Amino acid sequence: MSRLGRGAFIVFIVLRYGLDELVLSSFQKPWIRLLARILSVGRDLRSPRAVRLREALERLGPIFVKFGQVLSTRRDLLPLDIAEELAKLQDRVPPFSSDIAVDTIERAFHKPVDTIFESFERQPVASASIAQVHFATLRSKTGELREVAVKVLRPGMLPVIQKDLSLMRMMAGWVENLSADGKRLKPREVVAEFDKYLNDELDLVREASNAAQLRRNMEGLDLVLIPEMIWDYCHNEVLVMERMHGVPISHVDRLREAGVDIPKLARDGVTLFFTQVFRDGFFHADMHPGNIQVSLDPESFGRYISLDFGIVGTLTEYDKEYLAQNFTAFFRRDYKRVAELHIESGWVPPDTRVDELESAIRAVCEPYFDRPLKEISLGMVLMRLFQTSRRFQVEIQPQLVLLQKTLLNIEGLGRQLDPELDLWSTAKPFLEKWMLDQIGPKKLWEELKAQAPHYAKLLPQLPRLLHDYLKQPRQGDAKQLDQLLAEQRRTNRLLQTLIYAGLGFVVSLLVLQVGMHLQLIY
Repeated sequence: MSRLGRGAFIVFIVLRYGLDELVLSSFQKPWIRLLARILSVGRDLRSPRAVRLREALERLGPIFVKFGQVLSTRRDLLPLDIAEELAKLQDRVPPFSSDIAVDTIERAFHKPVDTIFESFERQPVASASIAQVHFATLRSKTGELREVAVKVLRPGMLPVIQKDLSLMRMMAGWVENLSADGKRLKPREVVAEFDKYLNDELDLVREASNAAQLRRNMEGLDLVLIPEMIWDYCHNEVLVMERMHGVPISHVDRLREAGVDIPKLARDGVTLFFTQVFRDGFFHADMHPGNIQVSLDPESFGRYISLDFGIVGTLTEYDKEYLAQNFTAFFRRDYKRVAELHIESGWVPPDTRVDELESAIRAVCEPYFDRPLKEISLGMVLMRLFQTSRRFQVEIQPQLVLLQKTLLNIEGLGRQLDPELDLWSTAKPFLEKWMLDQIGPKKLWEELKAQAPHYAKLLPQLPRLLHDYLKQPRQGDAKQLDQLLAEQRRTNRLLQTLIYAGLGFVVSLLVLQVGMHLQLIY
């Protein structure tokens, strides 16, 4: 019944704000536009369409707001008025009462706000679907004052999210059972992934730990600043962190006037994303402009400032290696290898013909190489990719849905910063270097160091184990000694062979690495 009630409420909001009319009026056929006008009779739809869409998404709750945030980054897919209005969903969702925020803080830390903070700004500086942020000055135990940002969870979020997820699970079941593509699209697994990430976002202690991990990972990269978490004041409903000073990345004109190298900023964003994904397997997965600023401080001028770490993505070593091989083959236009990788991974049926899949991938990708982002129609690319995936029964990978969403954010951000950005040429050197690191002597040495404690624990036990084994022939079977000596001689020969093979393998890797470096140079 709760699912039916939520579904009825969604339909009511769609009709209340005229979203049905908005969709129908976007078609070019006269009879469809006439139908839209007929359906709008008796409803007050005088507000601009973009405002109605934004207000409807706000009324429908956090999942719909997040959908609007993703769309707001894709001005290449939406009319400009809608994209600009949806951008307000990034940090300008109507705030909840500051009295509720204060009550939440005091309940979390069992202290009056005035005893925790020297000052607390009751007017929130930013408000989004899950939480809102207030600036404050924290009084430390030593009496030192520190500027902080206080993030407070929006009340009543869990029941709304659970209702929406329940409805999505029901609809996923329908798609899986009724659609010809149901099994391939794996809608239940996709919804389960969103369920996990959205519930994680409601725990601000988890967000603080995500931020701390990203801060450690990014040390020494000199591309991004991540706020320090104040652990004495971290609670699942309240998060206190270092206050960051920066300019929102969407204010491109202001950044350009301040002297920021915008094309370099766009390239740094691509490098930052691929570093988090392929080097660390741990990436910021909510990178819309409301969560990204740029520092104008002289000591960190032109660096990114990342905020809001409620949603992060993780990749296994297998996923990282598989994706890196795909990207590298794609950037080299080795479509046959891309096709082989899809078959090897089980993403397509094993009886798929490599040459046919290779030809289909080439037809989708080749027209878009060596072009700046402004000349690439993502809508056309997605349509052709979807057609290809249906033809070859490509299975959706639920564990990569969050990565795909983040890629949409990154490309949309790149379009806003530098339409001339060549995404492929920017990412190719990074991925090729990463692949060299994965197969080179450095990786081999790291693996040996990682296994060293295990071997160090095992080696001292070998003499005792050998002694115990040698004692066995005295108990009646002398032939075992001869067998043991023969086995020892065979083992010695095997060890020699392995040592020589290992040395040959290292030499081969060194030769391969030098060859690949020469290839990159020339």
